[in-house]
Amino acid sequence: MSTFILGIESSCDDTSAAVIKDGYLLSNIVASQAVHEAYGGVVPELASRAHQQNIVPVVHEALKRAGINKNELSAIAFTRGPGLMGSLLVGVSFAKGLALSLNIPLIDVNHLTGHVLAHFIQVKGEENELPAFPFLCLLVSGGNSQIILVKSYNEMEILGQTIDDAAGEAIDKCSKVMGLGYPGGPIIDKLARQGNPKSFTFSKPHIPGLDYSFSGLKTSFLYSLRDWIKEDPDFIEHHKADLAASLEATVVDILMEKLRKAAKQYNIKEVAVAGGVSANNGLRNAFREHAQKYGWKIFIPKFSYTTDNAAMIAITGYFKYLSKEFCPIDAPAYSRVTLQ
Repeated sequence: MSTFILGIESSCDDTSAAVIKDGYLLSNIVASQAVHEAYGGVVPELASRAHQQNIVPVVHEALKRAGINKNELSAIAFTRGPGLMGSLLVGVSFAKGLALSLNIPLIDVNHLTGHVLAHFIQVKGEENELPAFPFLCLLVSGGNSQIILVKSYNEMEILGQTIDDAAGEAIDKCSKVMGLGYPGGPIIDKLARQGNPKSFTFSKPHIPGLDYSFSGLKTSFLYSLRDWIKEDPDFIEHHKADLAASLEATVVDILMEKLRKAAKQYNIKEVAVAGGVSANNGLRNAFREHAQKYGWKIFIPKFSYTTDNAAMIAITGYFKYLSKEFCPIDAPAYSRVTLQ
């Protein structure tokens, strides 16, 4: 008998639902929210309202495209946290209600674990080689920058993480200072392809161990920009692409330096990248260069699995279902927590 897992993701501003059958993805529907662009960032209250409007049609479409009826579901996996509490509550409440009505198990998923296990999403006819345990995963997004030692599906150890801003957060804030709009990551990425990454130099942190820091880079970028604008009020417009390329190159250098250190320290050659910033072309190219130079076997997710999506929640739920790791109906959502 086949195992069908419905995954639900609502941690921030994307409402998503996906269906996994015996480890293979059947559907992955994502409804994004354009309303936040006018505010230069996600507005929690608006996000939770949009989730309420989107959750039913998104789940309906996921089941429809998967070609199954809700009564065929084996379990429901949902993002329990971390994330925006109002957004999480919409997904959590819906998952609980549907699981109760169908009398099937409920599976809670840590959003960060989902990003790591996105590398195990498979589609029939498009099978990819999967990472072998143990492997290192660089998890980089708007809210997290972590180097994770992945020992198994349910055993992960954080080797290093940001002590202040995350990489994606720093890029978004620098983009905002330049007046480029929101979200800043894709805009900086696109501009960087047209610029010279060696045009400008920004400060890099000197943090011991494997931890990261990006607040110093953000401050260096801000102060440098302020001084250059004094000399040329149109400096940003004249050097937009070079600024983006130099910023991106600095962030990538900081990320890869610690990752190299971790790979050498733990003698691991299988290295993956995950999270929203893993869609960045500069970071992807750096991974490919490191694979050639250091003999790494690298794993880079499809672009559709880098941002928040329910496919990663569903595949994590599938593994937890196999080991019968179910969740009590009264388990609350949580807004902040480390990988567990």
